[in-house]
Amino acid sequence: MSSLNATPSGERVHIGFFGRRNAGKSSLVNAVTGQKLAVVSDVPGTTTDPISKAMEILPLGPVVIIDTPGFDDEGSLGELRVEQTRKMLVKTDIAVLVVDSIEGIKESDIELAKLFSERRIPYVLVLNKSDLSDDYVPTALETLGDELSGAIAPTAVLDASAKTGEGINDLKNAIAKINPDEEGFPIVRDKIKAGDIVLLVVPIDEAAPKGRLILPQQQTIRDILDAGGSAVVVKDTELEETLAKLEGKARPALVITDSQVFGKVMRMVPEDMLLTSFSILMARHKGLLDEAVRGIAAIDNLKDGDKVLIAEGCTHHRQCGDIGSVKIPKWLSDYTKKELVYETVSGTEYPSDLSEYALVVHCGGCMLNEKEVMHRTREAASQGIPITNYGTLIAHLNGILERSLEVFQGNN
Repeated sequence: MSSLNATPSGERVHIGFFGRRNAGKSSLVNAVTGQKLAVVSDVPGTTTDPISKAMEILPLGPVVIIDTPGFDDEGSLGELRVEQTRKMLVKTDIAVLVVDSIEGIKESDIELAKLFSERRIPYVLVLNKSDLSDDYVPTALETLGDELSGAIAPTAVLDASAKTGEGINDLKNAIAKINPDEEGFPIVRDKIKAGDIVLLVVPIDEAAPKGRLILPQQQTIRDILDAGGSAVVVKDTELEETLAKLEGKARPALVITDSQVFGKVMRMVPEDMLLTSFSILMARHKGLLDEAVRGIAAIDNLKDGDKVLIAEGCTHHRQCGDIGSVKIPKWLSDYTKKELVYETVSGTEYPSDLSEYALVVHCGGCMLNEKEVMHRTREAASQGIPITNYGTLIAHLNGILERSLEVFQGNN
């Protein structure tokens, strides 16, 4: 069981190892991590599915290491494996392109480098198996400009041997120097100041996990503490009494609620008090909020028979009162008075072709890294399909979307 203090996977830098079959990707992963994370064999194609592992690697800190199948795999099954590798690009912050130093750069390596370029993924080029040739001279540095024409250059080109350990520390240091993207928006700490009291409304019902808070609630509490604020956590059933106790003595600077009780909470919180939801905060944190607000306009244009995709980044056992498969469809149908068709996907099961949908409603994305959330957002935008998220949608259905966004106006 992972520690509650562990950095969530969605907040870790995702480092993907890519290359041809038998280039030594898995051996290099094991050497970098200091663990037997991946199965190693001389037989090409040993890695048949992507393998991900959240861990700490000095000097990198908390990361997710991804080992992928060979990008040159063949046959019908091989094509499926290559497609799985392509999907890993969606969540990769930093790539390691592993090239067999004896065979040199091949067409599939060039294709990968171009994909990194298209997706703006910085990468390190590793010439692996350098121990197998005493007189090997890396010509890749001299020919890189020609061979990788049309692709961004790697941030570093290194010789390495997974077998002897040569170049492994250099590789780790080269990765650590890469800043994949500047950090996006924090959750809430830039919108409060030291000494502020933030009131968090957390309903405890049949959908609440036993004995713990869900991840967005945990992360928000930590963000408040990092800002020097005070987090007061109450159930929705105790909200009115708590507000009365705090009024005039320690008035909250902000109220953050679970979106599912937005309608109930808004009637209790004074109109001159800032109010938003965990889901809206997470949408901003992951880079989805602007598009989510724009996507709201599509709701009034929904027609009978339109398909709505409900997408969640995590997988969980769905209960009778599940937010994605039960509550949102009911609320949206009640609001639009239309006979809509709903489909749900979870985890990595996100369709590349969204053309059949009139609207995508996404979760807050707490279990996905920013790279993957932004990819999903851009895919919808490029296909002309409006996308919004749980919190933004629920705020709109309750008529308080404008109010829920006031916290982002100016500096508080």
